[in-house]
Amino acid sequence: MSDKPVIVYGASGYTGRLICEYLREYNVPFTAAGRDAGKLKSSMETNVAGIETAQYEVATTEHTVEALTELFRGASVVCNTVGPFARYGPEVVEACLAAGVHYLDTTGEQDWVITCDEKYGADFAAAGLLLAPGVAQMYTTGEIAAQLCLEKPGLDTLDIAVFWGGSPTIASTQTILVNAAMSAAHYLEQNTYQPWDPEAGLYQLSIPGQHELALALPWGGTSHPVWFRKDPRVATVRALGGVFNRPLMLGVPQIVAAALEATKDMDLDAKYDALDATAAQVMNQMPPRENPRLNKSLDSVHASGPLGRAHCVIHGNSNYKQTGLLQAYAAYSLLQQAPRTVGFASASQAFGHRELLGALRAFGLVMEPVLTVES
Repeated sequence: MSDKPVIVYGASGYTGRLICEYLREYNVPFTAAGRDAGKLKSSMETNVAGIETAQYEVATTEHTVEALTELFRGASVVCNTVGPFARYGPEVVEACLAAGVHYLDTTGEQDWVITCDEKYGADFAAAGLLLAPGVAQMYTTGEIAAQLCLEKPGLDTLDIAVFWGGSPTIASTQTILVNAAMSAAHYLEQNTYQPWDPEAGLYQLSIPGQHELALALPWGGTSHPVWFRKDPRVATVRALGGVFNRPLMLGVPQIVAAALEATKDMDLDAKYDALDATAAQVMNQMPPRENPRLNKSLDSVHASGPLGRAHCVIHGNSNYKQTGLLQAYAAYSLLQQAPRTVGFASASQAFGHRELLGALRAFGLVMEPVLTVES
């Protein structure tokens, strides 16, 4: 049982440490939780800036519903960073429901977001709890841009592009491969999920701020089609993403294809183990702390309707720090007041897109959005 209001599960990982850093800046007491006490203690003391002024404790737990429920009791919010989420998320969500705490995570797995919506959303709503997967730069910052466009009535189609600079973390690399091997990517077409063509390969996009065409992938489909599926303003959503590093993008389809071929005849556990091994070959160490001169981000949304257009661009930096801040702000907000909605919801739906933008702006992580509206 925790006597701290926020639990960061997976706190020793790259993103978990950043969430802890921003919780300290919001003066929120937290529990850094995971499986290895030594690793957690070392991560806090070595990698979390200003940790000496934080109110925190370290807690270890087994990854079972029973053990996690016991840990979560007494807390108010869990920030979950332990993925792949389709593999490890159910125990955490079920424990949150049993313990009566709000759930946030950083997932990039569309199938897990759909599971949260369809399997757990109603139960969380009935309990008056928030279930918000995908609170992260790659999804939330783009959603903020989309919501700014949708402030103009009559727009029903969203064309979203998300780009970032740098290398993915170990966990993000695992997620990329698991997404590709274990589930199909979907977009939203007239309120219905439609599968992206798995044979289409890389897409070329013209993105703001550069002359060279950028390379993109559906990246698992992203959270956006799921979040907007029940929004009466929106009927169609397509989202593509990528990294600015062109050689890295060129190599992604080959890595994914090799992983798919190698695991096609394996059972589920063996497939996960093989994908973990492949991910380790691609990325087996923590990337360095982000450099805002190098680790840039770009979220671009074209919104359209029968008689109107809007385009919003948000330039930023340090995408993992954006994720850490968004998680910490969401937890901080939940400690002050009830979310705008309970059950399954995106960060913008739960906390307000302009409020989230304000947090990102206050910490110097994004520029003022460039919004162009035509009618």
